[in-house]
Amino acid sequence: MAYRGMPGMTAPEFEHMSGAATRRRSGETRFTPNSFQYNARVAIGLVPSAILLLGVGGRPILGVLTVGLMISYILDSLQLRQGAFFGIWGTLLSTMLALVFTGASFSAAASVSTVMYILTLLVSFYLIFLIGVWASLQFRWFQLENPSVVLALERLLFACIPFTAATIQTWGVISAVGMVSAHYYLMLILFEMYWLFTIPHPSSFMLKTERRYGGQIAEEALIAGPLESSFHTLTLLFLPLFFYVGSHHARMFSSVYSVCDMLLLFFVPLLFLMFASSRGSLWWLAKDPRDLHQVRLVNGGIAAVVITICLEIRVIFLSYGQYISISPPWNYALVTVALLGGAGAVGAFLVGSLSEGVRSVLLSVLLQTAAVCGSFVLGLPYKFFPASIVAAHFLSQFCLKKSVISYFIAVVAATVPATWFVVHNFYNLNVWLGGVNIKHICQLIVGSVVLAMIIPGLSLIPYKFVHQLVAVGLIAQAVVICMGENRLYNFTNMFYYGLDDDVVYPSFLVVLTSVIGMALTRRLGAEKRISSWAVWVLFCLYGGKFSMLVVTSRNVLWASILLLLAITPPLVFYKDKGKGLSRMKPWQGLVHAGVVLVAVWLCRNTVFEVLQWATGQPPSDGLLLGFLVLATGLSSAPIVTQHFPHIQSAKSAMVLVITFGLCLIYIQPPVPSGWVLSQYRVHQWNYYPDELAIYGVTTTRPTWPSWLLIATIVTSLAAFTSALPIQHFVELRLLYSVGLGASGGIYLCAQYFYQAPLLHALLVAAVVCASVFLIFTHLPSESSPRFLPWVFALLVALLPVMYLVEGQIRAAADTEEDKFVASLAIEGGRTSLLGLYAAVFMLIALEIKLELTTIMRDKADKLGGRASIIGGARPRIAQQRRPTITNSFGVKKLAAEGAWMPAIGNLATILAFALSLILNLHLTGGSDRSIILLAPILLLLNQDANLLTGFGDRQRYFPSTLVVSGYLIISGGYRLWEEVWHGYQNAGWGLETGGPGLFFAAKNALLLLLTVPNHALFNRFMWDYVKQSDFVLMLITPLNIPAAIITDIGSVRVLAVLGLIFALVQYLVSRHIRIAGMKFI
Repeated sequence: MAYRGMPGMTAPEFEHMSGAATRRRSGETRFTPNSFQYNARVAIGLVPSAILLLGVGGRPILGVLTVGLMISYILDSLQLRQGAFFGIWGTLLSTMLALVFTGASFSAAASVSTVMYILTLLVSFYLIFLIGVWASLQFRWFQLENPSVVLALERLLFACIPFTAATIQTWGVISAVGMVSAHYYLMLILFEMYWLFTIPHPSSFMLKTERRYGGQIAEEALIAGPLESSFHTLTLLFLPLFFYVGSHHARMFSSVYSVCDMLLLFFVPLLFLMFASSRGSLWWLAKDPRDLHQVRLVNGGIAAVVITICLEIRVIFLSYGQYISISPPWNYALVTVALLGGAGAVGAFLVGSLSEGVRSVLLSVLLQTAAVCGSFVLGLPYKFFPASIVAAHFLSQFCLKKSVISYFIAVVAATVPATWFVVHNFYNLNVWLGGVNIKHICQLIVGSVVLAMIIPGLSLIPYKFVHQLVAVGLIAQAVVICMGENRLYNFTNMFYYGLDDDVVYPSFLVVLTSVIGMALTRRLGAEKRISSWAVWVLFCLYGGKFSMLVVTSRNVLWASILLLLAITPPLVFYKDKGKGLSRMKPWQGLVHAGVVLVAVWLCRNTVFEVLQWATGQPPSDGLLLGFLVLATGLSSAPIVTQHFPHIQSAKSAMVLVITFGLCLIYIQPPVPSGWVLSQYRVHQWNYYPDELAIYGVTTTRPTWPSWLLIATIVTSLAAFTSALPIQHFVELRLLYSVGLGASGGIYLCAQYFYQAPLLHALLVAAVVCASVFLIFTHLPSESSPRFLPWVFALLVALLPVMYLVEGQIRAAADTEEDKFVASLAIEGGRTSLLGLYAAVFMLIALEIKLELTTIMRDKADKLGGRASIIGGARPRIAQQRRPTITNSFGVKKLAAEGAWMPAIGNLATILAFALSLILNLHLTGGSDRSIILLAPILLLLNQDANLLTGFGDRQRYFPSTLVVSGYLIISGGYRLWEEVWHGYQNAGWGLETGGPGLFFAAKNALLLLLTVPNHALFNRFMWDYVKQSDFVLMLITPLNIPAAIITDIGSVRVLAVLGLIFALVQYLVSRHIRIAGMKFI
C-alpha cells in the first residue's frame, strides 16, 4: 500500500528513511552556547582550596581580591562584559604577584627546601588559573567568540581540578589536624574528586541528543576523554600509597601495622573504583558491559578479602583486643572466619551472584558461621548461642524472602547478645561521664540500637498507622542519640573546660550521625515512608546537634532544637499541591509569632551562656535583652517574608523589633531586673567603675537617657515605615516632631552637657527647632512656608547665645587650678556645640536639596516632560507625600511660596562648611587632607534669587573645586610665612642651623606660584565648561612637576599633585564633551 505522503513509497519505507535522516541530524555534535552546568561540582573542588589560599596569603591577598572584584563587578554592572572579563584575570594575576611578595606565609615549605617552596607557589598559581578558567566559562560573549577554546577550558577544568584541589585541601587538613592520618585524608578527598569529575558527564556546550545502545552518552559529547579518566584512575589508586611511602619510607616495613596501612591505601581505593565503575567511570577500559562486570567481581572480591584481613589486624586486634576472650592462635582464626563469612555473605547478596538453588543454604550457612565464631570471640555464654544462630538464620531468610516476621525474630534474637555485651563490659563500671553514671549511657546505647533494628522492619509493613509508628520510632531514636551525644560530647567538654575536643566522644561522630540521619530522613520523606511532620521534626533534631560543635553550653542542644521547631513551620508547612507556599491566615501568623516569642524566652539562659562564652564575661541585662529581642525579630522574619509580604504593618513591626533589639545591643541601657529573669543573674558583672579609688571624686553620667536615644531611633523608623501615620495628620506630625526633638535634646544634655544645667533649656529648644524644621520640610503643611523660616532663624540665633552662655557659666572660678579646668571644660563644651550645629545644618541642607529635586521632578512630570519617558512607579516615600502636597497648594504654588527653601539651604550649607572648617582648625590644626573631605559639602548649594543668582546645575562642582584650590593656596602661603617668620624672629637661626632662610622662602614661594595657573584654569573650566586650548594646558601642566618634587611645604606638594589630576580630568571631560557633540551633529 502506497503511503499517501509520498507517492510510490510504502509506509515502512518512508518511516525507515525519515528515521535515518532524523538519526543523522540528531547524531551531529555541534557547539551550543549555554550556561555552565557544573558550577556546584567545580565550587566543591575550588572554593575550599581558594579559602585556604586566602588564609595563607592574609590581608594583602584579601585586599587585592576585594579591590579587583569590586572593579570587575562595577564594569559588569555597566554592561562592560569584556572589561569585567579582563578585570577578573587582572585581579587573579595581581593575586599571584601578591602571593610572591607575601612568601613568608609559605614559611613551612620554604624551611624544607627551595624546591618545595617553588612547587607550593606553582600549585597555588595553578589553582588561581583554574579559578580564572571557571570564571571565563560564565561569560556568554566569550562562548560565542571562542567555541573551541570554551570546550578546551571545560575539559581542562575537569582534568585538572581533582589533582590540584586534592593537593591543596590535603595541605589544609594536615595544617589543621596534623600528619598522623594524612594519607587517609588524601584518600577520602580523592574519592570525592573522583566521584565528582571522573564519572562521565556530557559537555555543557555540546548538543548531541543521540545516545548509544543502553542509554549511554556518546563519547564525543563527554567532557573528559580516555586520557583524563585513566590519569584520574591511576591517581586514585596510587597517590595515597605513594604519599604514605614518601612520608614513612624510613619505617615502611617496621611492623605489620605499616604493611596493613599500605595494603589498605591500595585496596580501599580499588574497591571504591569497582563501585564507581557501576556508574560508568571505567567506560574507557572496556566497551562490553559483561567484561566490566567480570573485572568488577574479581577485583572487588580480592579487595574485600584483603581489606577485611587488614582491618582485622589494624583495627580489631589493635583497638578492641581487650574484648576478645579467646587466646591465640584461635582468636585470629575465629575472628578471620567471622569477618570473612559476614563480608562474603553481604558481598554475594549485594552483587546478586547467588543462584536460586544454593542461595538460601549458602547465605544461611555463611551468616550462622560468622555468628557462631563471633560469639566465641566475644565470650558469649553458651546459653545465649542459640540466640545468635537464630538471628543469623532468620536474617538470611529475610534477605531472601523479605519476610517481616523473620526480620522481627532476627531483631529479638540479636538484641540478646548485644545487650549482654554492653552489660558485661560496661554496665557495672563505677564511671561517670558527662555528669551521669555510665549505666545511664549504657541504657541509651541499648535503646538506640534496639530502635535502629526495629524501625527498618516496621517500614516494610504496608499500613499507614504503621508508618506513623515508624515516624515516632525515628523521632525517639533521634532524641536518644541527642541525649547520648549531649552527655558524651557536650558535657564532657564542659567538665574538661574545653581543653580537649575529643575527650570521650570525637566531634566528627557528631557530624557523621547528623549527616547520616538527615540523609536517611530525606530519603524516607522522598519515598513517602514517613509524613512531612516527621521529616520536619527529625531535621530539627539532627540539625540542632551542630550547635554543640560551635558553643559549649549544657542547654545549647535543646535550645537550638526548640528554636528550630519554632522558626521552621512557616517555611515547611502551609503548602498547596503544585502552588508552593500559601498565605497563612493572620491569626495563624500571630500564633506562630507567639510560639517564637515563648521559645526565645525559654532559651534566655542559653543565650546568656552563649554571650558569656563569646565575650568572656557575663553580659549586662541590656545586652541580654537586646539579643533576645533581636532573636525574636529574626526568628519571626519567615512569617512576614513568606506569608505576609503584602501587609505593610507586618513588615513595619518586624523592622521595628529588629531595630529595637540592635539598639539594645549597641547602647545597652539599664534594664530592670524583672525584665530578663535569668537564673545566672547572681553571676553578672557589676558595671560600677572604680573611679573613687583611681581618679578621686568624680561624677558619673546617668544611664537612663540612653532610653531616650532608643526611643528617638525607633520612633523615627516607625514614622519612616508608616507605622506612625504622620503624613496624614498635621497635629500628629507636630506632636511627633516636638517629642522627637525633646527626647534627642534631653539625651544630648544628659550625656554631653550634664554639668551646664542652664544650657539644657536652650539646647532642647534648638534640637526641637531642628526636628520641626526637618519634618515639616519633608512633609509640609499649609502653613509650612510661613513659619519654617522663623524656626530656622531661631535655630541660628540660639548658636551664639549658647556659645557665649557656655563660657559665662564656667568662667566663675576662684583658684588658678579651677580656672584651668574651667577653660578645658569651656573648650570641650564649645567644640561639642559646634559639632552638633554643623551636623544639624548639614542635615537641613541635604533635606532641602532633596526636596527641591523632588519639586523639580514633580513639575517636570506634570508638564509631561518625563512621565512619558520614565513611565515607572514613584518611590514609596514620594507616594506617601504626594497627597499631602497636592491637597495643600499644588506643585506650582509650592514652587512659588517655597522660594525661601534655596536661600535657607544655601545658608545652612555655608554655615555647615564654616563650622566644619573651624572644627578642622581646632582639632587637627588645619589639616590639608581634611579639605578634600569637607569640600563635597558645598555640593548641597542651590540656585536662588538672593545669594547665588548665576549658580545652576552646570556649576555644581565649581564651589567644591574652588574651595579646595583656595584653601590649599592659603594654607601653603600661611605655612611658608610661618616657617620664614619663625626664622626671622630668631635672628641668625636659619643661617646657623640650616633652617629656613631667603633661599627657602624664594624657592617655595616660586613653586607655590607655579601651581596657581593650572588651578585657575581648571576652576574656570568648572564654571563654564568651555574647552581651553590644548597647547595652553600642555604648557602649564608640567609646571606642577617641580613643585611636587622639590618643595618643602606639604600644602604646595598637595597643590601640585592636584594640579596634575585636575589637568587630566579637564582633558578627559573636554574630550568627552567634544565627542558627544560630534555624535549629536
